[in-house]
Amino acid sequence: MRHLPLRRILVAPSGFKESLDASAVAQAISAGVRKAVPGVRVLSVPVADGGEGTAAALAEATGGRVVPMTVTGPVGQPVQAHYAMLGGTAKGTAVVEMAAAAGLRLVPRDRRDPTRTTTRGVGELIAAALNAGATAILLGCGDSGTSDGGLGALQALGVGVLDAKNKPLGQGGAELRRAARLDMSGLHPALQEGKVPITLALNPHNVLTGERGVAQVFGPQKGATPEQVQALSKGFEHWAKLLCEQCLPARRGFDFATGMGTGASGGLGAGLAALGATLMPRFQALLDSGLAGFDLDELIRGADLVITAEGAIDFQTPRGKVPAEVARRASRYGVPVIGLAGTLGRGAQDVYGIGIDAIASIVPIPMSLDDALEHGERLLTDAAERMMRTLMLGASIAMQHMAEQELETGGAPARAMVAW
Repeated sequence: MRHLPLRRILVAPSGFKESLDASAVAQAISAGVRKAVPGVRVLSVPVADGGEGTAAALAEATGGRVVPMTVTGPVGQPVQAHYAMLGGTAKGTAVVEMAAAAGLRLVPRDRRDPTRTTTRGVGELIAAALNAGATAILLGCGDSGTSDGGLGALQALGVGVLDAKNKPLGQGGAELRRAARLDMSGLHPALQEGKVPITLALNPHNVLTGERGVAQVFGPQKGATPEQVQALSKGFEHWAKLLCEQCLPARRGFDFATGMGTGASGGLGAGLAALGATLMPRFQALLDSGLAGFDLDELIRGADLVITAEGAIDFQTPRGKVPAEVARRASRYGVPVIGLAGTLGRGAQDVYGIGIDAIASIVPIPMSLDDALEHGERLLTDAAERMMRTLMLGASIAMQHMAEQELETGGAPARAMVAW
């Protein structure tokens, strides 16, 4: 097992929600690969998907800076958050990471009620970036802990969301069914005048309403009971109609109910679209824009193997998650892909159809979720080492078999290769 016909390994993961950001995941996997194959060339490129770590990653890539600030958290209490002001050719662009202000990790497990959590802090970050002179806003949608349709964000940006008695709505998705009118007169001037464009980097598969609406798909993950899922669904249907009727003129005719990305971050996509925001597939916004600081396709093309990862590989992975995007790009160049995950859930086998060749859970023995989260870095390193050692064994057996066949046929020694 001394010879491995792999010289260049690309590690391109996303973050593990509530545990490790993409950079930490990449470092842990790379460490495991090097333990198994000393001397192999490993290149780590954390893939920003709009979730945790996106703002810091883009600030680093462009020579920008991260701006810390305190905002209203998802349960209404102050939290430490941040946004980024980019540098280089992207100077003037502010990156707001919704997870920094309203991410699932900020919602205590005993308070996970998506009918009450708010995106107000996201709006506060956007307002702060505008006040700091941002000429464009890029909002990363991912790892959210809210389902308020962007209600809180709109309120923080100066929109009056009123009930039938012209009284302001309270906090959370449960309030959406009572919304009767949007008062745009107090909207932040930069948005009211359309001077500063907002682009949301999001999963285009997430829509606000319908059978695959955000309440049904993500509500239970955020703590919703079946009854709350139904209540949120009805609230989103009402909210979509109101946004369609009372959005800014630039967005008249937009499909707020089932339009691409309207369900992103618990409906934040729909809410901000009403203010004129552009909803864009996240990898187009984050990778193909050049903001990431690297050309993922070029790196994949030069690799012999790609290792990607996310917190859970399941039926949702093919619907716009990082491993699916990495595999899609790798398939163009015939580069094999391994996927590591904290858990392998329902429908995990579906990823074989999108270009991922092998998958594995990083959890080797039964353990609690808390233990898995606490020891995620070590578990990733160990899993990467196990996977590479298995791969080395297979390569060694294949090369030995090929060599024996050559000797039996009297041919020249076989060239060491592995057919993927």
